[in-house]
Amino acid sequence: MSNENNNDSNNGPNEKKTLSLGKNVGQGTVRQSFSHGRSKAVVVEKRKRRFTAPGEAKPAAKGEGSSPAAQPDKAAAPAAKSQSRQGGEGRGTGQPQGGAQGKGGGKGQRSGQRGRPNNGGGGQGGNASGQRNLTSSENAKRLQALEAAKARAREMEVRKKEDEAKRKVEEEARRKAEEEAKIQAEQDAKIKAEEDAKRAEEERKAKEAEAAKPKSEQAPKSDDAVADAKPQRSDDAPKTRTERPRQGDRPQRTGDRPPRTGDRPDRPRTDRGPRPAGAQTGNRPGGAAFEPPVADRTADGKPGVKTLKPAPKRPRPEDANRAAPAKPRTDDRRRGKLTLTNALNAGEQRERSLASMRRRRAKQKGGQQDAHREKVFREVILPETITVQELAQRMTERAVDVIKILMKQDMMVKTVDVLDADTAQLVAEELGHTVKRVSEADVEEGLFNKEDSKETLQDRPPVVTIMGHVDHGKTSLLDAIRHANVVRGEAGGITQHIGAYQVEQDGQKITFIDTPGHAAFTEMRARGAKSTDIVVLVVAADDGVMPQTIEAINHARAAGVPIIVAVNKIDLPAADPFRVRNELLQNDVFVESLGGEILEVEVSAKAQTNLDGLLEAILMQSELLELKANPDREADGIVVEAKLDKGRGPVATVLVQNGQLNVGDIVVAGEQWGKVRALLDDTGDKVELAEPSKPVEILGFDAAPNAGDPFAVVETEGRAREITDYRIRKNKDLAAAKANRGSLEQMLRSLKETDSQSFPLVIKGDVKGSVEAILGALEGIGNAEVSAQILHAGVGGVTESDVTLASASGAPIIAFNVRANAQAKLAAEQKGVEIRYYNIIYDLTDDVKAAMSGMLSPEVRETFIGYAEILEVFNITKVGKVAGCRVTEGVVERGTGVRLLRDDVVIHTGTLSTLKRFKDEVKEVHVGQECGMAFENYQDIREGDLIECFRVEEIARSL
Repeated sequence: MSNENNNDSNNGPNEKKTLSLGKNVGQGTVRQSFSHGRSKAVVVEKRKRRFTAPGEAKPAAKGEGSSPAAQPDKAAAPAAKSQSRQGGEGRGTGQPQGGAQGKGGGKGQRSGQRGRPNNGGGGQGGNASGQRNLTSSENAKRLQALEAAKARAREMEVRKKEDEAKRKVEEEARRKAEEEAKIQAEQDAKIKAEEDAKRAEEERKAKEAEAAKPKSEQAPKSDDAVADAKPQRSDDAPKTRTERPRQGDRPQRTGDRPPRTGDRPDRPRTDRGPRPAGAQTGNRPGGAAFEPPVADRTADGKPGVKTLKPAPKRPRPEDANRAAPAKPRTDDRRRGKLTLTNALNAGEQRERSLASMRRRRAKQKGGQQDAHREKVFREVILPETITVQELAQRMTERAVDVIKILMKQDMMVKTVDVLDADTAQLVAEELGHTVKRVSEADVEEGLFNKEDSKETLQDRPPVVTIMGHVDHGKTSLLDAIRHANVVRGEAGGITQHIGAYQVEQDGQKITFIDTPGHAAFTEMRARGAKSTDIVVLVVAADDGVMPQTIEAINHARAAGVPIIVAVNKIDLPAADPFRVRNELLQNDVFVESLGGEILEVEVSAKAQTNLDGLLEAILMQSELLELKANPDREADGIVVEAKLDKGRGPVATVLVQNGQLNVGDIVVAGEQWGKVRALLDDTGDKVELAEPSKPVEILGFDAAPNAGDPFAVVETEGRAREITDYRIRKNKDLAAAKANRGSLEQMLRSLKETDSQSFPLVIKGDVKGSVEAILGALEGIGNAEVSAQILHAGVGGVTESDVTLASASGAPIIAFNVRANAQAKLAAEQKGVEIRYYNIIYDLTDDVKAAMSGMLSPEVRETFIGYAEILEVFNITKVGKVAGCRVTEGVVERGTGVRLLRDDVVIHTGTLSTLKRFKDEVKEVHVGQECGMAFENYQDIREGDLIECFRVEEIARSL
């Protein structure tokens, strides 16, 4: 219905009226924008806001069901007011109850009262207005909002009940704690009262004893006595004003204090429990220092205790007239209105933005960092050296804290500086950690010296080393035993390598090691003595004891190995075994024929005489030694020799001393390691395993190990790398320390200002032992003026890189039992590098010595010839001063060296340039004759000076 029809009083309630829109409703278009520049025209309603006069009432509206018209307006107004406070249920829905009646109904009433004040048609007008404003989607949204509000109300009710239950539990726990504290305080007060009473009784007895003395005057009672004489004050008695808190001790109270109702429980002052954690300390607002609350009186006059917990608020009379606080303004007034934002985002739930989540996480993380963490003390493992940063990481400490502690010890360090184990231990203990010291050498722990039980030990063949002087027949004797001919294949007929062989005698195996006898192979002989069980000392019957024989005796004694003397070459006419025994006796070697304990056997390798007797002596000596080993564990032993074979690569000759060596085992020897690819015995045949006391060749090392290095089998390649890396670092450190430290001779030599020359060399050999012997021999050649400088020493043939190195320094290449490949030969010809080949160590050392001798400056030798005395000095034009002399001794020759002596002091040394007799130039003047002399570039001559004539000769020096 239109507003005009509603205002017409002639129209009845049952008359049908023509439907039409109100005057305040119109149509319009609005352009709605979307994303990506799209837009759309939308038809919307245009309403005019209706304004009312200040004294004019708004029309009331009805819901779907009409309210009775006979209801008075005064009764409807409070109902609408009360309903509007209850969560906005049914707002604008047209129901007679709820907030809808407060809004829509009120508006309809006002509009209806303006048209017909005594009729209920205003409700109908409100109903028509409500139907016109809401659509089906708006009604659905309102219902949805009402349901959500109801759910929130139910949730708040449940949460309120949970809070109430939790608060009751906390109050119950607090009440129990207060009761327990009260009981404890009463007990403490009782104990204190008993102690006070006892102390007062003791003081009273002391005063009575003083008063009972006859000579003492009756002294007036002191204040303390008067106080003690008074009866004890009970806890229930009122306390003095001094015990009450001062006025400045509490903040000023504002407002009226509510009356205290009920009785407070009695509580002595000592009944207070501990102050809760987090309570603030300091002064109170009044300016006075903080003091604990003292007993106060309750409503009944009994002493009580003030608690810090405020009393619950009670309603006061003046609060009734106070205006209620204004509610915060919300968007409730816009509910029920459809906007574009609500229409587009109706079914979506608002989520937190990514930036908000980041801020939240950062806040939580910051709070966790600020929280106090309990320090953890650890067990720190310290190696021999460690950096500051690594030490801090192992202790989980900051590197700055470690540096601060070191600064206190006057050590200015950085995080990358290295600390020794002692300093690192002091720092760790200063920070409260425990320390476990470890050494890098622990990686070798358990590698050697493994203990075997007696049940696992079995007999093993003896290892015999043949030693003696060069050319005494050691190799020939071994060839006779092995029925081989090794001597024929050796250059010069001398042994220059260690050879290991195994023979069998009467079903028993014997391992022989042949060592060189040349002086340069001292290290080889020492290694042979260390890796053996028995030493066979070969002495030629015609030569007797020689220097290398004595050296072999010393090596055997140092190794603690028994000796068997083999007197060889007894088939020669000049053989004298008795002389050999006497010479051995002079070197503390007592043979059995002279009453000693050392076995001796006379043999002949060439005639193969008494070889069985030598083998029997070896087996008998081995039985006395009781040689045993465990063949059922990982193998270990010693490297006898190593070389670099052209077709097979690095090859090491090893002697297995314990365990069993198999193909595929991982072996570590010195700074090298490898996996055993093949095992070859002394005859060159492949074998699958090697038992104790068996010499074999190992193929599979990554490089040739050093002769004499012990080898062992490890479990994994990782441990093999750890061991070799540690040994490489250790050797580098030792070399650096040795170079920095130097010997006394090196220090004195460096102080001398001499023009020392060096003879550079590049050494290549066939085996490690030969290279080692060459280096030792060259080290002994030279003096303070010239010495051999080894640029490179290695095993294998001469390569192009060796030629490049030699050409850069102008050094010759010494090749011992090896050859240069085609590329190396071509490079040597192009660069002018000399390659010298040798197969006998004698020739090598002799040539190097001759070349180094040529670098020595010749020796200057002076030979005295004669003396002459100056009788008169003549000054000749264009010539200068000429001395008239008489030869007093010997001969004076022209061109020789002369010295001018004045008062027995040499004032000039030069050359005689002119020698004349009368007017003729002569070559020499003999004693008693007179002559004229002139010196080169010297004119200061006087009568009476003596001239000494000498001849200078240069003699070549040699090392």
